[in-house]
Amino acid sequence: MEFLPEGIRDELAAAQMQGRRKRASRSVQIGEEAFAILDMSDEGFAVDDTTTPHLRGLVDIFEGPRHLYQALIVAAARDGELMRYDFKRNTAASDTAPVDFEQPDNRPIALLTKT
Repeated sequence: MEFLPEGIRDELAAAQMQGRRKRASRSVQIGEEAFAILDMSDEGFAVDDTTTPHLRGLVDIFEGPRHLYQALIVAAARDGELMRYDFKRNTAASDTAPVDFEQPDNRPIALLTKT
């Protein structure tokens, strides 16, 4: 790559980043805005620094329309055109509310009415 002119290297890097954004299936959402996650691990994730504003605090992470996590994040480091964020807390999202009591295993699943 060092033998290529700088303009071509820049265009090649931009095309590679565009391809990564298209392939990204996960996104981080703050309010109404969503940004593609280009790299994700157990410790954190990375987004495109050129198109994503500085993120901080509580965010929601989605895979397509499915809510995966609610996380508390902090900026970690720049890695080229990527900005890496570390999880301070990462909690799996749930479709049901937590219960404050133990539910018996033999509880009724549904109630049948007389007709």
